[in-house]
Amino acid sequence: MIELNKNPGPLGQFADYGEGYFYFFPRLEGPIGPRMKFQGREVIFWSANDYLGLCNHPEVLETDAKAAAEFGMFYPMGARAMSGETDYHLQLERELADFVKKESAYLLNFGYQGMVSIIDALVSRNDVIVYDVDSHACIIDGVRLHAGKRFTYKHNDIESLEKNLQRATKVAEENGGGILVITEGVFGMRGQQGKLKEIAQLKEKNIISDFLVDDAHGFGTLGTTGAGTGEEQGCQDQIDVYFSTFAKSMAGFGAFVAGNKEIVRYLKFNLRSQIFAKSLTMPMVIGGLKRLELLRNHPEIKAKLWENVNKLQNGLKERGFNLGETNTCVTPVFMQGSPERQLSS
Repeated sequence: MIELNKNPGPLGQFADYGEGYFYFFPRLEGPIGPRMKFQGREVIFWSANDYLGLCNHPEVLETDAKAAAEFGMFYPMGARAMSGETDYHLQLERELADFVKKESAYLLNFGYQGMVSIIDALVSRNDVIVYDVDSHACIIDGVRLHAGKRFTYKHNDIESLEKNLQRATKVAEENGGGILVITEGVFGMRGQQGKLKEIAQLKEKNIISDFLVDDAHGFGTLGTTGAGTGEEQGCQDQIDVYFSTFAKSMAGFGAFVAGNKEIVRYLKFNLRSQIFAKSLTMPMVIGGLKRLELLRNHPEIKAKLWENVNKLQNGLKERGFNLGETNTCVTPVFMQGSPERQLSS
């Protein structure tokens, strides 16, 4: 029997300080909004996954309700490859691909599992993965499935990336494989944009075989049209595999991956987390079409987000809070002192 008490894990070690109120299962009561009630206490709420305020948008609520009334909550009930495909799924894929300026897109029923499976499908044991050390847990778990070599580079450090690419190139040449570089468009804990433009320049030199970007926090919030961090930095066309979740700007669940037709077609037939799981449900698919319509046709929604972000971040900085080097709507506040003190303050 594993002795769990000897190693409770990086979060479990603080369970006695925080479980039940500060994090892990504070009980939510009432609707989602700027102020929310937890266990009878109203607080200002900062951590909802709803960048653009679509969660309570009347058109979104109406569309979701109508789709649920017509199809139920679980239709189409089957795996996408067998009985889970509808015209609505295909329409949303076409519109997503067009929105992020890619040839093709494929819907994923969940973002975390989708990213894990994308990485697993893209590489063989002869290939090498090079990824940012601060990558999200879904990327790390995907990399752990890789049977070949992998290297991390220092966070957003192009010099470190180049050094690790030299190591990766040697291994790839010996094995006859390629090199996959992975980063995030926006790092969710730091708020920094990944250095996509600089990485894209390395790809132009044929140092990198494929470039994968997890743009969960950039999609809908960055770029002239909201197409994400690649659009913001002018290098969207250099991203081979573009991924985002619906959990942030789209106020829902599910995700998508986009790229050229060849890559997306390959992924459709090789993503184990999608092939062996139920298709994305109709309320989210039809609701996704409505959310995307609002992103395309109402730029004032994104403008309002940035008005709020600038007001918040400027106000915090003026009051002496340390926000690190964020240059996105993610607003980290770096505190001093022990975790125990922060959880109890």
